[in-house]
Amino acid sequence: MSSPPPDAATEFDFIIVGAGSSGCVLANRLSASGGHRVLLLEAGPRDDYKWIHIPMGYSRTMFHPEINWGFYTQPDPGIAGRKNYWPRGRVLGGCSAINGLLWVRGQSDDFRIWEALGNKGWGWDDVLPHFKATESYARGDARIRGRSGETSVEDGERHELVDAFIAGAEQAGIPRAIDYNGEIQEGAAYFQINKRRGIRSSTSVAFLRPAERRPNLVITTGAHATRVRMETGRATSLEYVQAGVKRMARARHDIILSAGALQSPQLLQLSGIGPGALLQQHGVPLVRNLPGVGENMQDHLQIRLLFKSSRPVTNNDVVNSWLGRLRVRWQYFIRRGGPMASGINQGVLFTSSRPAETRRPDIEFHFGTTSSDQPGARPHPWSGFTISTCQLRPESKGWVQIGSADPLAAPIIQPNYLSHPLDVETALRGVKLVRKVSQAPALAAYVKEEFQPGSAAQSDDELLAWVRERGATTIFHPAGTCKMGTDSMSVVDDRLRVHGIRGLRVVDCSVMPIIVSGNTNAACIMIGNKAAQMILEDAR
Repeated sequence: MSSPPPDAATEFDFIIVGAGSSGCVLANRLSASGGHRVLLLEAGPRDDYKWIHIPMGYSRTMFHPEINWGFYTQPDPGIAGRKNYWPRGRVLGGCSAINGLLWVRGQSDDFRIWEALGNKGWGWDDVLPHFKATESYARGDARIRGRSGETSVEDGERHELVDAFIAGAEQAGIPRAIDYNGEIQEGAAYFQINKRRGIRSSTSVAFLRPAERRPNLVITTGAHATRVRMETGRATSLEYVQAGVKRMARARHDIILSAGALQSPQLLQLSGIGPGALLQQHGVPLVRNLPGVGENMQDHLQIRLLFKSSRPVTNNDVVNSWLGRLRVRWQYFIRRGGPMASGINQGVLFTSSRPAETRRPDIEFHFGTTSSDQPGARPHPWSGFTISTCQLRPESKGWVQIGSADPLAAPIIQPNYLSHPLDVETALRGVKLVRKVSQAPALAAYVKEEFQPGSAAQSDDELLAWVRERGATTIFHPAGTCKMGTDSMSVVDDRLRVHGIRGLRVVDCSVMPIIVSGNTNAACIMIGNKAAQMILEDAR
């Protein structure tokens, strides 16, 4: 593993921008045969920070300035003009190195809809082999679940509060889920977690480490991509900055953007590919007018209800006690178990907010045995837990744009949360269902008080005001900003090639035409695996 020399352009078969959930998979697969020379560029450092690899280290990485881009949105009218903090991974492994470790594929119908929108080869039967090829999970139906893939998936650590949550869901009419990544998503369960024997299974650990000694793979960190250069309608080279020095690498086959839903469209726009009026405004020469670059942005907005616990069994109690901290460290370092081996959320629930209309789940609950003012922040000084609800397929659409021609500047982000009436209605339904589950006997035994929004908020207007002013925040799943399709707002085709530009592809969650019904990391890994197969086919 080495860096390209600074004094000359270096040529590769494939250049991958971004060593995140999709990029690491691409680097592994494209370099596997040895017949292609691959360059993987990552703006951040190597994943040497120890708290990346400890599941409960989530709180240490959420605001870390070296391994997290730490973006903020624009003031959003849908959430009372508040700015939202959007962490994004800036390290080998990308968001898979700093996320909540939650393994959710989405629903089979998600991919049937992708295919129905004109994306041939992206139906459920097409993507299932790629989900299976990239995961290793000991349980579930072997026809559907992978047993020997690189990403290790384990069930979460047992906890009496999570058991009470699942039992409360049953009492509220929501069944236990046998395997929410199997044929039926509906139900309540322990989250499936990306870890192996207590260590986070990021894409860097799972896919890069086995590949990094290959002589045909060059992994370069601290390299911020600034522009894709084109010649006669073909992407030929990539400009980047490393340690303050401008460099360039050339690609014989493809330049592949895997920088995520915010920075892949940003890099396209900086390279002259995007809405013509926007590029003209910032003095960027237009190469290809693609109005959809940066549009169609979707995110799962979570609404966090906080509860004070009547029993001192929460992670708040652990963190706020020196004896508790000592005990959980012993549990982790001796047997790789206990709270430190868990993600921030341990329980999950998928259900329909409109069961009379459809049984297809449209909301997801995240249950965590911790409470804090915002995700990843210091826990409250009292026993507490959190139940959040999010709409799986929001209708509200936002956008991401460059704010100048400066490639090192942060993009401008506008989510437009709760700008569609269906999303407002679903948010209220979700909050009311959280209350129903929390008031079921099994969980009510642990509830001392509903801290937020509190019992004073009862009417729809009162609940909606709380959601907008305080309760709602991102759950870190931006997607769709370089959507795959054939209409005038699509950016890539069904082989993830940028429309009208040869030798340039986008491979990450930005290509999702519709966000998947659940946490996005597993789908990003699947997209990387499927894309690698297509890229190698086309190269041949």
